[in-house]
Amino acid sequence: MSKEFIVETSARHVHVTQEDLETLFGAGYELTNKKDLSQPGQFACEERVTVVGSKRELAGVSILGPVRAATQVEISATDARSIGVPAFVRESGDIAGTPGCKLIGPNGEVEISEGVIVAKRHIHMTPEDAANFGVKDKDIVSVKIDSSDRSLIFGDTVVRVSEKFALAMHIDTDESNAVLAARDATGIIV
Repeated sequence: MSKEFIVETSARHVHVTQEDLETLFGAGYELTNKKDLSQPGQFACEERVTVVGSKRELAGVSILGPVRAATQVEISATDARSIGVPAFVRESGDIAGTPGCKLIGPNGEVEISEGVIVAKRHIHMTPEDAANFGVKDKDIVSVKIDSSDRSLIFGDTVVRVSEKFALAMHIDTDESNAVLAARDATGIIV
């Protein structure tokens, strides 16, 4: 089995609860799948919202489905600075004590008291993948990503293992731009 894995750029996006979705888009509203993502069951939606911080806003931010137990906004550190929100690097779902923001949809607004994060770079793996790579859930590794002009080694990369995952590394747009990651970028644990 190959020791390489795909590296995907995760652009700014929002995860919402059903309650917040209905506040933003209307009672009984359901997300519209625009495109399936690499992680099984995950999809980019047609629906978009505006994320508002203390300095400015980000319009047209995509929602990812399905709905979740807590509303969460994932942006880059550059986005966080530009809208006036402190950049807290966290794993998805770890939102306690993080900053909040306002979300604006076509039918309403939601003020979240926490949930704005810069997603910690991570590698999704199945248990079989983890065994192949000699790692376990929550291990911290370094990953080399080659590009024609700006190859980099990213430290502090968390390994996330679940039967529900498909093998892929996720980096945000700042990290992707730093390495000039192509659509077919791959990484290797070093």
